[in-house]
Amino acid sequence: MFPERRMRRLRRTPALRRLVAETRLGVDDLIAPVFVREGIDAPVPIPSLPGVVQHTVPSAVDEVDRLVGLGISGVIVFGVPERKDATGSGAWDPDGVVQVALSSMRDRVGDAVVLMADLCLDEYTDHGHCGLVRADGAVDNDATLECYARVGLAQATAGADVVAPSGMMDGQVAAIRAALDAAGNTDTAILAYAAKYASALYGPFRDAVDVTIADGGDRRAYQQDPRNVRESLTEVRLDVDEGADLVMVKPALAYLDVVARVRDAVDVPVAAYHVSGEYAMVHAAAANGWIDGPAVMLEHVSAIKRAGADLILTYAAADLAEVLA
Repeated sequence: MFPERRMRRLRRTPALRRLVAETRLGVDDLIAPVFVREGIDAPVPIPSLPGVVQHTVPSAVDEVDRLVGLGISGVIVFGVPERKDATGSGAWDPDGVVQVALSSMRDRVGDAVVLMADLCLDEYTDHGHCGLVRADGAVDNDATLECYARVGLAQATAGADVVAPSGMMDGQVAAIRAALDAAGNTDTAILAYAAKYASALYGPFRDAVDVTIADGGDRRAYQQDPRNVRESLTEVRLDVDEGADLVMVKPALAYLDVVARVRDAVDVPVAAYHVSGEYAMVHAAAANGWIDGPAVMLEHVSAIKRAGADLILTYAAADLAEVLA
């Protein structure tokens, strides 16, 4: 009499709901961001990212060890240097904070976790842009590519399994792939931030890496317009053609339509970045008693998985791992 009753029968108990669930979020889907800062002797909490800290190298290594114990398969390392300059030279310094951290992590955990490294210049430049800046204030795309190639080589040499160019420079994947291959790093994979939007959701992340864009500038000239999706598909295909092994959409939750379109468009694994603003809003609302924070966080990350993401970068990785174990 009521055909829809068939669906309700399968919702009756938790076991039935698990049995017929269409989307399965697991610990293996999660990648944890880790911030490593020079010049500190103890972890420093990041107020706008509750539960997240800027690590020392030793504490970052301990954190990665803990994440391995939780079953998390990947981490992505971001550096916060003591000194910055116009070219971001600390990004490729063999003794730079990310390279030192990667080497120490590799020594501790071996191949038990995939070590990824964010590949960009903004954390290392005194002007806060993702590339070299010309006299007129514009980012010099082509000159930046040489720097990216040097960063990729430094990170691979230090032990990165995956380098992740996030600056949205044209040709960045091809330049990095050519440099890696020429140096014999043919096994180092590239995760391209292929569809990275000029979003208003990055504020807490910039607190985490101490980045301020000079003269009140922004990155709209090289990151994508939030109003566009076809542009993303073109960017993603170009990165795959240049040799990207994985591609990423950033942000994730506010761009689930883009995640779904990208998943349909390419055969390589698709990552999505559940960014700092998306994470922080859940914590802020939970702190006011307006929502059940852990339940909403799980719902949000599950939605990213449902949209088609194979991998999800999220600051909630450790908390979710404990729930999903």
